[in-house]
Amino acid sequence: MKTDTAHSRPLAERMRPRRLEDFVGQRHLTDPDKLLPSFLQRGMIPSLLLWGPPGSGKTTLATILAHSLAADFIFFSAVLSGVKEVRRIVTEAEKKEEGDRPTILFVDEIHRFNKAQQDGFLPHVENGLFTLIGATTENPSFHVIAPLLSRCQLLVLHPLAEADIVILLTRALSDRENGLGDFNLDIEEEAIQTLAGQADGDCRRALNALEIAATLVTGKGKKTITLTDVREAAQNQSLRFDKTGEEHYNLISALHKSMRDSDPDGAAYWLRRMLASGENPLYIARRLIRFASEDIGNADPQAIQVAMACTGAFQQLGSPEGELALLQAAVYLATAAKSNAVYAAEKAINRDIKKTGSLPVPLHLRNAPTKMMRELGYGRDYKYAHDNRYGLVDQEHLPDTLRGRTYYEPTSRGYEAIIRERLIKWRTILTKMKQNKTP
Repeated sequence: MKTDTAHSRPLAERMRPRRLEDFVGQRHLTDPDKLLPSFLQRGMIPSLLLWGPPGSGKTTLATILAHSLAADFIFFSAVLSGVKEVRRIVTEAEKKEEGDRPTILFVDEIHRFNKAQQDGFLPHVENGLFTLIGATTENPSFHVIAPLLSRCQLLVLHPLAEADIVILLTRALSDRENGLGDFNLDIEEEAIQTLAGQADGDCRRALNALEIAATLVTGKGKKTITLTDVREAAQNQSLRFDKTGEEHYNLISALHKSMRDSDPDGAAYWLRRMLASGENPLYIARRLIRFASEDIGNADPQAIQVAMACTGAFQQLGSPEGELALLQAAVYLATAAKSNAVYAAEKAINRDIKKTGSLPVPLHLRNAPTKMMRELGYGRDYKYAHDNRYGLVDQEHLPDTLRGRTYYEPTSRGYEAIIRERLIKWRTILTKMKQNKTP
């Protein structure tokens, strides 16, 4: 392989396009009648926030915009740099302010800056000292302060389609100036499609894997990259995931909603996706237990037992053997009868507690272990349910302010249908008791 300085850089870096016409993907932003070309036609751009997954082209687009506008482009990493560097950049931009050449400050991973650090950009964005382009893989509504978000135009980038990645890989293989063209390599159709599929929408990952595969092939004196070479080069590629970011919550949301909608296939898929991405299996187990109460409840009282048992099985076996127990739990929960009646009751009770505060316990329900307490009326007129042949008593169990409230309304699904019928029967009997018509 070439050893000069330019070609010692990674293939993905060398293959960055320099013109918008050469950019592949993100057509909702880059097509001739879309936003970015219109910016370039006007000769100016507003401050931007580029939000998208790794390898979707955020840095490349920022570089293209700066070069197309003949601006001073300053690359700034929120991971490697701090406030001191920001002050230096501001000072330099102020010195250049009188010139005709604008300054574009590109802040990579802007979400890594805290609130105070992000506040530092505001006055300079407002007065036009520089145009800010921030790039982030995290949801800006969570990680970028509202004043800065309101002063920047948000552009959403998507994972690249496999067809777009195939174009980039083909281009890299034939490019003699920056790519691998000098090696005159061929690639099997199945191999290039596999590379594109395994990239998970990340062109950088695809190009890195292609470069490794090319190194393997040329080292063996071969001229064709096969599926075997690609698999060797791309082994142990991780799925896109962030245990504390939006993708974490997207995946658990997909799992939860698949189970709620009684779709065992969706539930099984998203659970395996989370495990394959490196999620803590015990976090998933805790969510399964919660789901058993929140979305199944008494429609299938066995659901929480299954969730607990499968969690115990995982703790006993560990990964990977115990992961099958989590999958078993998810499938069971997805196929169980559903009810959120207990969950709805909890929310209604919490609303009343917040509204009414510490209401006193009715006297007849209070504990009366001493003579003084009995003289004060504690426990007076309490009716003992076992003295009634139905095990029922006509007495109020809520504070007077909440008298007559009904919190738990069982559904007609699963075991809760039996509970519903039982409660209807009991309420009929209690009504007759109140009318002094005890059966």
